Amino acid sequence: MADKEFFGHIIDNEEVESLNGERFDVFNPWTREVWAEAAEGSAEDARRAVVSARKAFDDGPWPKMGRTERANWIHKLADKMEEKVDELAGYDAKNMSKPFEQAKHDVARSVWNFRFFADHQRDHCGEVYPMDSGHHCYSEFGPAGVVAAISPWNFPLMMASWKIAPAIAWGNTCIIKPSEDTPASVTHLGRLAAEVGFPPGVLNVLNGHGAPAGSSLTADWDVDRVTFTGSSQTGKMVMKSAADHLAPVSLELGGKGANVVFADADLDNAVYWAVESIFRNAGQICLAGSRLFVEDKIYDEFMKRFVAKAEELKIGDPLVAGTRFSALSSRKHFEKVAGYVHQIEELGGKIWTGGVADDGSWLVKPTIADGLALDAAPYCEEIFGPVCIVNKFSTEAEAVHMANDTRYGLNAMIFTENLSRAHRVASALKAGTVWVNCFFIRDLRTPFGGVGDSGVGREGGNFSREFFTEPKAVVMQIDRTIKG
Repeated sequence: MADKEFFGHIIDNEEVESLNGERFDVFNPWTREVWAEAAEGSAEDARRAVVSARKAFDDGPWPKMGRTERANWIHKLADKMEEKVDELAGYDAKNMSKPFEQAKHDVARSVWNFRFFADHQRDHCGEVYPMDSGHHCYSEFGPAGVVAAISPWNFPLMMASWKIAPAIAWGNTCIIKPSEDTPASVTHLGRLAAEVGFPPGVLNVLNGHGAPAGSSLTADWDVDRVTFTGSSQTGKMVMKSAADHLAPVSLELGGKGANVVFADADLDNAVYWAVESIFRNAGQICLAGSRLFVEDKIYDEFMKRFVAKAEELKIGDPLVAGTRFSALSSRKHFEKVAGYVHQIEELGGKIWTGGVADDGSWLVKPTIADGLALDAAPYCEEIFGPVCIVNKFSTEAEAVHMANDTRYGLNAMIFTENLSRAHRVASALKAGTVWVNCFFIRDLRTPFGGVGDSGVGREGGNFSREFFTEPKAVVMQIDRTIKG
């Protein structure tokens, strides 16, 4: 055990073991070997983290700091992340088999999250409400308190930063619980926050499983906000847990993104983004374009190009330069995704390319299939892997109907060179984000979230401000001759 790395909890700026000394194994999905251990959080460890965050909020300097000073601290953390980019990216590559160059991109996006929210809270303005009654009214946005954040394994650092950054920028203290599959980069982020001098308790990291670690966090009455990204089923459990003490929740949950390609699309561009949207990160993206709808006039040509580009992806060790596609994140997840792939032909579908590797690895190759009924499980359920199910359509109305025929509504894509159609279809799609002729492009000021089983609430820009603060109205009498 001595040669394995260890990832403890970060509590009060100290890396510590669990109170009971329990640990769990951390795997490298490409080699399928244990390379590290992490502290197994108990209910008592969760409480210890909450007490730290509560004390830091109630008695510490962080929520009382000036906005510029707090922004400067967050920029110091972002600077340190840029210094340690290879370390952070290497942890995500090793921890979930994410190709190293993609992991470096995730670090850059994480740095951007911290810098954006640092500046956003520093420069924000409240609203003034003119009154005719001799009074003056304005709003202010104070921190809500202690934030419990639970982040997923598919973008370990980036999704954690998306939750931590606005929470601490607005003066809250935070406990982040990364996935038990991917504790490395988030724990290291906690180390870096302590290294740059964050006040103790502002950012705590709690490692462990969803129960008891995560469930203890969300149920704790000293937690004022809960933000969660993960499966729809777990999201419902999180909401029930937080409801007992009426903590507001923000849930970004599953997706079954629709990608609609019209006959007038730029085919090279549409194929490029079709590949990126389902095969980047081995399809382990809640925003993945897993349902692809192609207008019948171009179907054969599109499929020919799509299959060819999928087959060009270099599969291999995520730490080797040039690798664009690698293993799935865990044995459990591999078995889930492989189960869906094995169903495709059993249910009458056709696999154009891809399939499950037969070499004992946790690899599902980039898979493209069609011919499935619209109620077949691989078509309508979230696979969360590199599996794209394709269907034809003939009319715009048919495309919109099929795209909306899902209980999910996180995102969608449209490819067309017709400006009127782009606006019309974007408006008609039931999704929190619609990309036109692109994918995964973000402006952090905009609302992010989903409808239906894809989540509750929105984050980003002022939407994050309103979730992570307690908006307050202040009414002041300015003319004492007017009594009401």
